[in-house]
Amino acid sequence: MVELWGVADTGTILIRGARQLLTLRGARGPRRGAELGELGIIPDGGLLIRDGVLLEVGPTRRLENLADARGAVEINAAGKVVMPGLVDSHTHLVFPPPGGTGLAEEGAAARLHSSTGQRLEGRIRSFLEAMARHGTTTVEAKTGCGLDESAELKVLRVLSAFAEDPLQVIPTFLLRIPEENGTRMLEWALGDLLPKIRRRNLAQFADLAWSDDPQQHAGFIKYLQAARNMGFRCKIHADGDTPAAVAMALDHMVVSIDHLERARAAEVALLAGACTVVTLLPVPAWRAGCIFPPARELVESGAAVALASNFNAHHTPTLSMQTVIALACLEMGLTPEQAISAATINGAHALGCAARIGSLEPGKAADAIILETSDYRELASRFGVNLVQLTIKSGRIIYKQGEVGPRAAVDLHPNW
Repeated sequence: MVELWGVADTGTILIRGARQLLTLRGARGPRRGAELGELGIIPDGGLLIRDGVLLEVGPTRRLENLADARGAVEINAAGKVVMPGLVDSHTHLVFPPPGGTGLAEEGAAARLHSSTGQRLEGRIRSFLEAMARHGTTTVEAKTGCGLDESAELKVLRVLSAFAEDPLQVIPTFLLRIPEENGTRMLEWALGDLLPKIRRRNLAQFADLAWSDDPQQHAGFIKYLQAARNMGFRCKIHADGDTPAAVAMALDHMVVSIDHLERARAAEVALLAGACTVVTLLPVPAWRAGCIFPPARELVESGAAVALASNFNAHHTPTLSMQTVIALACLEMGLTPEQAISAATINGAHALGCAARIGSLEPGKAADAIILETSDYRELASRFGVNLVQLTIKSGRIIYKQGEVGPRAAVDLHPNW
């Protein structure tokens, strides 16, 4: 279990003395171009938190003299970095499940059917707690079981149990249209499954797994239009070199186009200045030894770029957004500042919740992490090292770095 630490309720908390407080204050829209490199750093900075919300953000000396700070629980961040919680805006948290030797959706869906809801919840919680230990405070989770209503609804019901515990989980319905009987299955999905998901409020986003088969594109348009009419916000899961996917994403004003592995100059130009966020996933390219997405070209063009892990237990079992930031800097040419912005505020924009999270500003949720370092740039170089000392979600301390040392057997939890 993630170690809980602090008072029973959020109350008032003063985080003081941060050597570098990264506020990410800035424009209301997604950060792009030069804005992506502006972290809004306050030396010797502090946060004043009340009932889960940021009350004040600024220099420690000013905050500790405020009347609202009297009686607050104090957290000393001297010599450390304080920054917004990391936002992982593209994961497959549940599907496909771990185990098995093949990639077939049928086999993976069968493993879901054979797992009880309690077992799925336990597995998901272990993933979320590991994410919390590595500084993630908000995570998106896709379905994607194919047109298997039972499996899709099972995944969404389980995800609904984790709305804010321990992290904010934002569920996304991911539609995969099969090549055979695709038209019939699409009609069923739009007439039955998607309306059912909407009525039960089980997903916030409707995502679409792209195919370059032009015979499917009319169905894709129908899906995006129908989903938006039902009240979903839409995404496109590009997964490759897909000029048509970029064009459709912009035509239908999707919130984000994810897993864009390659983009030529024409697509980069189309994405420059667009409202659609481009969510890049460096871990899959690194694991597969492939060419990395053109992050620098997209940033220099003015596109809004986010970073995410693509975590899934079967293919991409990497859940640390710190690793994602490091890879983006080491392999994709981003600066530490750009990568941090892409993994926080732009990730929040990719999930449509930047008004609440992604930066440290008064009125926003108190989602913050304290790093065991005096310089944020170490996130780009200390690959594979967990720098998080403390994770705070909505003003509640959900993880505190533990001590290393011998323990008596009687101290061990019986379920360990």
